[in-house]
Amino acid sequence: MGFEFFEEREFKETELGPLPVDWQVVRLGEVVDTIKGKKPKTLTEVYSSGYIPYLTTLYLRAKVPDKFCNPEDESAVLVDSYEVILIWDGSNAGEVFIGMSGVLASTMVKIIPKEEAEIENKFLYYYLKTKFDLLNVQTVGSTIPHVSKNLFYNLPIPLPPLEEQKAIAEVLRRVQVAIEKTEEVIRATKGLKKSMMKHLFTYGNVPIDKVDRVKLKETEIGLIPEHWQVVRLREVVEEATNGDWGNDKFTDGFSQCHVIRGTDFTKMDRGLYNEVPKRYIKTSKLSSLALKPNDLLIELSGGGPDQPTGRIFIVRDHIIERLNPVCFSNFVKRIRVNMELTHPEFFYRYWQYLYIQGRTRLYERRTTGIRNFKFIDFINSENISLPPLKEQKEIARILQAVDEKIQKEQERKKALENLFKSLLHNLMSGKIRIKMGE
Repeated sequence: MGFEFFEEREFKETELGPLPVDWQVVRLGEVVDTIKGKKPKTLTEVYSSGYIPYLTTLYLRAKVPDKFCNPEDESAVLVDSYEVILIWDGSNAGEVFIGMSGVLASTMVKIIPKEEAEIENKFLYYYLKTKFDLLNVQTVGSTIPHVSKNLFYNLPIPLPPLEEQKAIAEVLRRVQVAIEKTEEVIRATKGLKKSMMKHLFTYGNVPIDKVDRVKLKETEIGLIPEHWQVVRLREVVEEATNGDWGNDKFTDGFSQCHVIRGTDFTKMDRGLYNEVPKRYIKTSKLSSLALKPNDLLIELSGGGPDQPTGRIFIVRDHIIERLNPVCFSNFVKRIRVNMELTHPEFFYRYWQYLYIQGRTRLYERRTTGIRNFKFIDFINSENISLPPLKEQKEIARILQAVDEKIQKEQERKKALENLFKSLLHNLMSGKIRIKMGE
C-alpha cells in the first residue's frame, strides 16, 4: 500500500476553520462512548500463571508490566490492543495510548467508537494527541484532577471519509515507528558507550578477545594495566575558578557576554546556542572569566529531579566561535588540567565515567532544598587512572566517535518529531490530503 499527497482545492468553512468539503465536523460524544477502569480484586505485583498486565501509566510508557491480575476477575475491565486508552485522573490527565492490551486501571478510560459511527480507532488516537494540552489544562476536581466530561464529549472532531482516516493514521504511524526505532538506537548506543567506558578504563584500547594478554595490577580503584598510574583528581586539576552571573542590565564598567549555566550544557550539545543568556560582567574580570577551547565546566548546583549535580562539559572551538565572548555563572566551576599529565578530552571522558557510576552523587549536599556539589571534597577524594598521553588521546577519540553517533541519532529523532507534529496538524486540518495508492 502506498500513499500520494495532494492538495484539495474545495474547502468549506466550519467551526474548525476551512476543511475539505467531504469532511464532517461532529462532537466527540456523538461518535464515541467511554468505559472507566476499575481496581480489580486480584491485583498483585507478582506474576501468576494466566494473569495479564494491569495497565498502569508506568507500563503504558515503559512497556514493562509492574502489576498483574486475573482476567476472569468480575471487576476487571479488559482492553484489546486496538482500543484507545485515555488517562482520566491525575496530573497526566488527557494523555492517550493505543496498542496495549490488559486490564484497565481505575484512573483511565477506554474509548469505544459507537456502532453506527464511521471512525477509525487509530485516527481517533492521533486526533486526541492534539488535544492533550487542552484536556490537561482544563481538568476539574478540587483534590484529584480529572478530565472534564463536558469538555471531552463536546470536543469538535473533523471526520474525513473512513478510508482517508485510515490513510492519515497509517502515515502518522509510520513516522511514529521511525521515532521509536531511533529511540531504540539511542538507548542501545548509550548502553554501548557505558560498556566501552568500563572496558577502555580497565584494559585500554584492546580488543575484547585479547584482554587476557594485558598485564594488570591491583590498585585502589581496581585492576588497571601495569604501565598506567593512579593519582588523585586534584593532582591533575591545575586551576579551578569560580564564575560570575553578572547583571541583566548595563552598568558603567561592565561588558556584555554570554554566560553558561549548568542548564545550558545540554542545550549547547544540541546546538541551541541562542538560548545561552547574555549578561553584563565587570570589564576588569572579563579576560579572566572568558572561556577557551578545552576548558572544562562542572555543574555545582541545580539539575533536574533525577539528574545529579557534578556534570561536566567541555568547551569546544565552535562554541567560542558562536558565542564569543563567553563566560560561566557562579553555579559553575571552570577547571583547567595539567596538560603534561592528562589530555582534556580524556579527563572529560573519565569524569563522565565517574558521573555515570554515581560517584558524583556521593558528594551532593542539600541546602534549603537546593542540591550542591562539593567539588573540593570530590577532587580531594576521587582518583583517576592515567595511561600515557598517546593512549589517553586514543581512548578519548573512540568515545567521542560514539558520542557523535548518539548526537546524529538525537538530531534525527528531533527532525522526525518535528515532521510528526507538522503532519499531525496538516493532516488533521485537511491542509495536506492523502490518496490511497496501490
